Amino acid sequence: MKPRILVIEDEMIMRVTLEDALTAQEYEVRGYEKGTEGIAAYKESPFDLVLTDVRLPDVNGLEVLRRIREIDDSSVIILMTAFGTIKDAVEAMKLGAFDYITKPFSLEELGLIIKRALQVKAMREENIRLKRDLSQCYCYPNIIGESDAMKKLFTMIDRVSRTDSTVLILGESGTGKELIASTIHYHSNRKDRPLVKINCGALPENLIESELFGYEKGAFTGATKRKPGRFELAHGGSIFLDEIGDLPLQTQVKLLRVLQDGAFERLGGTETITVDVRVIAATNKDLQKEVEERRFREDLYYRLSVIPIIIPPLRNRKDDIPLLIEHFLKRYNSRYGKNVRFSKEAISTLMGYDFPGNVRELENIVERVITLSENSLIRTGDLPEHITKNHTSPEPLSLNEVAQEAEKKHIIRVLRETGGNRTRAAEILGISRKTLWEKMRAYGLNH
Repeated sequence: MKPRILVIEDEMIMRVTLEDALTAQEYEVRGYEKGTEGIAAYKESPFDLVLTDVRLPDVNGLEVLRRIREIDDSSVIILMTAFGTIKDAVEAMKLGAFDYITKPFSLEELGLIIKRALQVKAMREENIRLKRDLSQCYCYPNIIGESDAMKKLFTMIDRVSRTDSTVLILGESGTGKELIASTIHYHSNRKDRPLVKINCGALPENLIESELFGYEKGAFTGATKRKPGRFELAHGGSIFLDEIGDLPLQTQVKLLRVLQDGAFERLGGTETITVDVRVIAATNKDLQKEVEERRFREDLYYRLSVIPIIIPPLRNRKDDIPLLIEHFLKRYNSRYGKNVRFSKEAISTLMGYDFPGNVRELENIVERVITLSENSLIRTGDLPEHITKNHTSPEPLSLNEVAQEAEKKHIIRVLRETGGNRTRAAEILGISRKTLWEKMRAYGLNH
């Protein structure tokens, strides 16, 4: 998206000269003769930089500066004048002008000032983003796992990171969907641009649209100034839409348009804004079921699931549990100044547990026992009661039970390979879609 520059200059020859010169430098330029016209244009749509003369036929440039700064206190404004005085320059800087240039000046000199101003603006925006990330204690560990399921996941992440396609991450709560999204972004060619995150299920319906797409001043009670949405903040980078299955239907329509055209309007606005953003979405819901029950748009589902990534639950990769325990031991021993380790029996007990809360639950258990332990060795009795009370040696399985377990695992594998597409999975398995649905229900795979 080209930087947008607003030029306010009453002398027509000067205004046209500036417009032509800046357009030739790959800027999007709009010029106006009067200050009030320029202010109205800025209210309608923001500009990356404002270049205004001081002496105008209606209001002077200092008033233009003051009023635009009231609209947007992050605006970047350069004043031009043929009657420069130190007093005016000082006043301009007090009001928040970026620079003050005296006529006559060369177009080359002006071009350098504008380039520097836009660089400073970009740095300010980056600093704001970094401060916001730090305030949220933004950090993430490496993805841990050596199981076959995780090796397949690593291969998929590597392939996806080299593309610019939309990604849909599917997995139960606690499997690390946000971590996968971060890994994809920071291994892509967008890694130096923002990764903006939003949890679609954590905001009320009446706020989610304004958060995603922003709003104009006066769009609703309390909207005292324009606010850019998350898509604008993510321009050039990626946006992570967590819990996409909770997005209201009305907002789904607007998101579909962004995926199709990269365009939207702010709440209360009329200007169409275009952005270059990679969308990475995630959910723990069965979106196909949501589509069938008309809670999620089918066209949006297919737009999002260009590349589906399915994160295996921890119970399906129990070989990774010892590695994860060791990883979390290092983290929390360091944090709490301890040197705790797990006994073989304790690790074995944990490997016999199904972890409905997945990796997040395992991490919480490790932190809890390290915090509470007065010994350096964690034994089975130190683990939470809900894990130890049901830990018994498994009974031998009958041949029929072995066959059923094998069938269940094969169905899971085919569904994973087809991205959850039941029609395609049924074709591969050589059964009808109805038979597949019945088997999935029998094996508890419909959730």
